[in-house]
Amino acid sequence: MRKLNYEKLVTAIQYWIKDYFELANADGLIIGISGGIDSSVTAALCVNAIGKNKVYGLSLPCESISEDIEDAKLIAKQLGFNFKVIDLTAIYRKYLNDLTPFISPIKKATANLKSRMRMITLYYFGQSLGNSLIVGTGNRAEIAIGYFTKYGDGGTDIEPIGRLFKQEVREIAKLLKIPDKIINKPPSPGLWLGQTDEGEIGLSYNIIDEILYRIDNDLDFEGLEKNNIEKVKALMRNAEHKLKMPPMFDIGNITS
Repeated sequence: MRKLNYEKLVTAIQYWIKDYFELANADGLIIGISGGIDSSVTAALCVNAIGKNKVYGLSLPCESISEDIEDAKLIAKQLGFNFKVIDLTAIYRKYLNDLTPFISPIKKATANLKSRMRMITLYYFGQSLGNSLIVGTGNRAEIAIGYFTKYGDGGTDIEPIGRLFKQEVREIAKLLKIPDKIINKPPSPGLWLGQTDEGEIGLSYNIIDEILYRIDNDLDFEGLEKNNIEKVKALMRNAEHKLKMPPMFDIGNITS
């Protein structure tokens, strides 16, 4: 893995956030606070960049476990930014109930609905609070292999840690004094009970990070399992559509 000066990295990201914020003539930054390490680190970077009074964190539980809500409250209290808990469970269940006569949903569709409802809520708050930007919390591995919901948690204006490997996010979290219980808790999108990132993907972040690092730098895969390499490559291929604007038909030289 690459060796970084994490103090310089934190400072550089914070300047980048501040510059983008000012160039966009924004009024605030809106972040979905899950209670996990990625959103906690992102929130801390934003607070340091533009001040706590311009940062708004929303905990948006939807059939979520209470621990995640409490951890979101913990980081909000520590950083001092504007914070609200808005439970989307009742709205989510009514939505599914109203659609049941028309279609029988599958688990993936109902899970992604939660993520898309959160995105809608974040943008609703962002526009209601003036010209506010929605801050994404995805890391390099999640974005590269498509471990996010298209037009859900993938629907953002800015991704401060989007090029950082999970291991690097952990190092930054220590520098930013994120509570150990948040740093050490298994990452999860919180879309169903017992869900974890690594359990669903089938690989640890350490393995994914190492494979991506070698792909990024055109290095050989000596010492790594072939099945793991092929799995990461396949996930990346399958995620390509999530990272591009929708294709449009090219009229070309068709004339009358």
